[in-house]
Amino acid sequence: MKKFKSAEESHVSITELMLPSHSNFSGKVHGGHILNLMDQIAFACSSKHSQHYCVTASVNKVDFLNPIEVGELVTLRASINYTGRTSMVVGVRVESENITTGEKKHCNSSYFTMVAKDDDGKNVPVPGLIIKDHQGVRRFSRSMRRKEQATKRSSKFKAETFKTDDHLENLVGENVKIELNI
Repeated sequence: MKKFKSAEESHVSITELMLPSHSNFSGKVHGGHILNLMDQIAFACSSKHSQHYCVTASVNKVDFLNPIEVGELVTLRASINYTGRTSMVVGVRVESENITTGEKKHCNSSYFTMVAKDDDGKNVPVPGLIIKDHQGVRRFSRSMRRKEQATKRSSKFKAETFKTDDHLENLVGENVKIELNI
């Protein structure tokens, strides 16, 4: 196995026609179907990079920017943005294309943290990432920042250390009614 790989070596893209069976009750493509495709391409990209079976550890921020219509082509592109010791962050971009007009829309960009596993289900080291341009530095740095923020978030709201009184003021003006039984 290589010690380092470039993002290009594990880049994956797929294009699929959106069918009526993919639609929700409003006639648009169901978000769950798109999430399934995104998870599949993140798996393919991370497995190609690590040369191991990979599992999804987390998904960072899923915003559906534009609806996808039945009959449009959906293209998903995935590349490795960050490598840790056993984990990788896969950037996934989703675009739709109207096949009659050629109009393309950016529908979603998300970041999947994938972990490489051996045959016994144990985490295994992954090749590092060769960064060849400014975009690669930006993506790697942004992934590092997301990782730091996730760690802070999870420790700030731990049940055993959370102080309700410190946060009640933040709820003023929100669509919430507080009825604490203390």
